[in-house]
Amino acid sequence: MHILVFSPFYPPHIGGLESHSDEFNKYLSQKEIKIHVFTPRLPEDAPETETRRNGVSIIRFPAFEPIHNYPVPRFWRADFWRQWNSIFKEDYDIVISRTRFFFPSLMALRYARKQKLPLLHIEHGSDFAKFNGQIKTRLGELYDRTFGQLILRYADHIIGNSQASADFVKRLSGRTDCQVIYRGANIERIEGIEPRSDLREKYADKTIIAFIGRLIDGKGVRDLIAAVARLERNGILSFIIGSGPEEESLKKLVSKYQLDSQVIFFGNLPFLESIAVLKTADIVVNPSYTEGLPTAVTEAALCQKAIIATDVGGTREIISGNNDGYLTQPKNIEQLKDKLSDLIDHPEKRLVFGQNAYQAVKSKFSWDHATDQYLEVFSKLLENRKK
Repeated sequence: MHILVFSPFYPPHIGGLESHSDEFNKYLSQKEIKIHVFTPRLPEDAPETETRRNGVSIIRFPAFEPIHNYPVPRFWRADFWRQWNSIFKEDYDIVISRTRFFFPSLMALRYARKQKLPLLHIEHGSDFAKFNGQIKTRLGELYDRTFGQLILRYADHIIGNSQASADFVKRLSGRTDCQVIYRGANIERIEGIEPRSDLREKYADKTIIAFIGRLIDGKGVRDLIAAVARLERNGILSFIIGSGPEEESLKKLVSKYQLDSQVIFFGNLPFLESIAVLKTADIVVNPSYTEGLPTAVTEAALCQKAIIATDVGGTREIISGNNDGYLTQPKNIEQLKDKLSDLIDHPEKRLVFGQNAYQAVKSKFSWDHATDQYLEVFSKLLENRKK
């Protein structure tokens, strides 16, 4: 079987969708499935072509971001058309797109219809995109109600990575046949990573609060910083792991609150290093405004950390908020501050939350199970194509 995947981002670009895509390809390629990925060349120093994992081939086309986190091909470039035409020379069985909001999903729909191939769409989102600004947010919703809806309606099959994603597909497109397949988790890999002992020793007398993710609109990191500013400051330290266009603005906010000595920005770190830093934390916060199935929350659970996360998207499908973490309302800084204060004051509760979240994630998120479900979907799509 030969599959062509249109992905809006792919490693070395960093994010939850990227890690899902890469792990998805890794496990499927072990089932003797040949996979080609057609994706934007972001960052721009990424190789144009590459073979990763078990023979997964990557083609990266020239692209830019007119709006951050929204890649668009450089259509005026001859090398884009050379690469676009090259995928028409291959024989594929199935086309896959990821997240209706991104332009590569439109490309996937166009390619699948032209080649008369089944299109499987994997939806990662659970709501309209949220930005810092009403105009951008409204424009994003308008895009979704036209092009996003088009992709969802014309895909031959849709998979949501959470029940929240499936519910959003129904709300946006009217389709009730979105199948939920949970992503797997890198359980053994995460368990094998040692915490940064130098950090833990250096800050042995501190309660460490961590965030991991891209510093972009909608991640709610401003709310976390504002909540930390309202806490009693003695003995508190915050780690911000990740980078993005909001980084400088967030650093200015930290200075405004006079938190420079209590907030450490680590920038982008390789996966192993980021998990090693995360494992030094006592509390992990995911204050996002929208989510599909947040990778940061599953990673924090596998690190056995006490979690505070906003009750958005599929977050509740990872932790229930019942003795395995706290769920808060997005943008509710006072509520976030209160939950932080409670966990800072009760280290025994942190241990219970971390253990319960770990057990829940370990039992629920399996790549072996997810791979079997995807193989069943592929078989049905190919059967329908023959008919």
